[in-house]
Amino acid sequence: MDMKSSMNSSLNNNSAVEVIDLGHYWNVVRRQLKKIIALSIVMTLISILVVFSLTPKYSSTTTLLIEASESKVVSIEEVYGLSGTNSEYFLTQFEILKSRDMAKRVVKQLELTKSAEFNPNHAHNKQGFSLRTFILGESDEVLTEEDIINKTTDVFWEAISISPVRKTQLVKISVMSESPEMAKQAADALANAYIRSQLEAKVGLTQQASEWLTERMSGLKVQLNKSEKELQDFREKNNLIDVKGVSTLVATELNQITEKLVDARSTRLEVESTYDQLKSLKELNYESLSSLQVIIANPLISRLRETQSNSELKVAELSKRYGPKHPKMIAAQSDLNAVKESVVSQMKNLATGIENSFATAKAKEASLLKSLDLTKSKMRDINRTEFALGEYVRAAKGDRALYETFFKRIRETSATGDLQTANARIIDAAVVPVHPVKPKKKLIVVLVFVVSLMFGIALAFLLDALDSTVKNADDVDHKLGFSLLGIVPLLAKNKDQASNEKEAPVRAFVHSDHHGFKESVRTLRTGLTLATLETPAQCLLFTSSIPGEGKTTTSVNLATAYGQMEKTLIIDADMRRPTLAKQLSLPLGSKGLSNAVAYPETLDESIHHIEDLNIDVMPSGVIPPNPLELLASKNFEAVLKTLRERYQRIIIDSPPMGAVSDGLYLSSMVDGVVYVIKADSTKDKLIKSGLGRLDESNARILGVVLNQLDAEKEARYGNSSSGYYDTYAYHEENA
Repeated sequence: MDMKSSMNSSLNNNSAVEVIDLGHYWNVVRRQLKKIIALSIVMTLISILVVFSLTPKYSSTTTLLIEASESKVVSIEEVYGLSGTNSEYFLTQFEILKSRDMAKRVVKQLELTKSAEFNPNHAHNKQGFSLRTFILGESDEVLTEEDIINKTTDVFWEAISISPVRKTQLVKISVMSESPEMAKQAADALANAYIRSQLEAKVGLTQQASEWLTERMSGLKVQLNKSEKELQDFREKNNLIDVKGVSTLVATELNQITEKLVDARSTRLEVESTYDQLKSLKELNYESLSSLQVIIANPLISRLRETQSNSELKVAELSKRYGPKHPKMIAAQSDLNAVKESVVSQMKNLATGIENSFATAKAKEASLLKSLDLTKSKMRDINRTEFALGEYVRAAKGDRALYETFFKRIRETSATGDLQTANARIIDAAVVPVHPVKPKKKLIVVLVFVVSLMFGIALAFLLDALDSTVKNADDVDHKLGFSLLGIVPLLAKNKDQASNEKEAPVRAFVHSDHHGFKESVRTLRTGLTLATLETPAQCLLFTSSIPGEGKTTTSVNLATAYGQMEKTLIIDADMRRPTLAKQLSLPLGSKGLSNAVAYPETLDESIHHIEDLNIDVMPSGVIPPNPLELLASKNFEAVLKTLRERYQRIIIDSPPMGAVSDGLYLSSMVDGVVYVIKADSTKDKLIKSGLGRLDESNARILGVVLNQLDAEKEARYGNSSSGYYDTYAYHEENA
């Protein structure tokens, strides 16, 4: 695997784990630190001037207690319909305090229309420059007194602050003003205006309730008279004096009839049993009637039967003495027959009495049943009458109760109309403030300083994000993803540089006192050596994105460094804008690459030895009409092959990648490509484009060189790699 594949694999592995580079962020801040601090100081000074030019504002606060229930001499909540037992009541009161009407009351009371602070149309407020007046001109509108009051109210309304105290019935009323006395007066006036408005509202409600009750009273009186007249008419129509007494009498009569009916039914059932036995007899004679227990048990029948028994006994005794025709026997027999006839006659009488008793009991029961039905019907009529009477009585009582309630309420309302108490009172009156609440000068200045500092830092990060140049080694790693071969510091320009050719940048490695620059070239040489350990690179191509990146200076100084150890040749392949011959002070018209390719026999004449640098140089020579065709010729390949046999190291200085495609073709003929980047100058988009074109051409890119880096500037920003040479005292002061 080549070095580039290894590098890309490493970059992919590193990108898999996102690490926040705090050092990079700190370097961004340090790079713009002076500008950030300058911005903060300027903004802070401006804020100080603005803050101290502002008019101070004072705030005064009145604490008001809003009670949930009102203190009334007589409780007539039903009349007012007010209830303060829930949170909605307090929220409503707070909104009333915040209302524009409250502010307008205070404006009128304190005559704030005469105040220059609250009246925007006051003559004092019209002084000075106004952008609106400058653009639109003076307004010809004539404001009425009501318009002035409304505008003043709007301004004063903005100065009011209502702050309820949580979990209490207290509310703080604050007013802000340029005048401490005005702030105190306005706060107290607003609290008193609220209290007065509540009293006025209650008086108004009382008056409305009284008027409504009076109006309703006339209607209720008419209704009461109507209901009572209907009750009296009903009583007269039904001849009712005492319905309860009549109903009680009928109820008693009903109970008595019921009891008699029960007795009559019992009697009828008893007689009916005996009557049924009597009816079952076939013949009414002595023997059959004697079978009835009710007849035998009769006392008269018992005595007659006893007499019969005695007569029979006497006949039996006389029959023993006398014959049947004896007068005594005849007399005794006659007495016995008379007794028997008497018994039978009495038995028949009893039977007849039983029949009569049954008929009488039955008739009595029927009569009682009829009386019971009549009494029940009478009771039902009484109940219906009593129910209808109850409706009339209830209607009359309801109308009278409603009339008496309204009569009582109207008397209470009239009596308590002038005895109203407010549901709010001032707990802590406002005091004249000593210190202003606005503006908070120290806080504003500190906030402006902090915000401007944060804005400056944010701006630094924004500029860094928008800055697409490569400034240091970290940017090479983060933005390009290619290995860094070396960093070449910026050379300081001397006034005598133009007159002394030894002071030219291309000779800096030998003649300059800048040891840091010399060491950077040696480091670049070492980096190239390490990058080509596995696959040596004899012929190197130096290119860049655009002209002016120091590609020629870097390649000549590197060739000089190689010239100390091995035979080295540097070729100027930029035949469009050649600079190598001029920078090395070669004679005008010196032969070079174009001559050697066109005429191979002039190869030796096209190579010039620079004694002080100990290197050979092949300038571009005569500028051809089409340099790319000349480089693509077989003669160039032959010349390059011959030079490879003569020199141990060949460095080709090619045209920039962004201008022409000469470098792409040359990259396929060399062993490695070195890409030169001017620090803090070239856009990374151009660099990536050039490197991408080389990569697509399968060129072997050994790495990049960060050229013309301001080492002192980067060292101030804390870039460790840029200050590497200073660590070892390689700088001009200690040369």
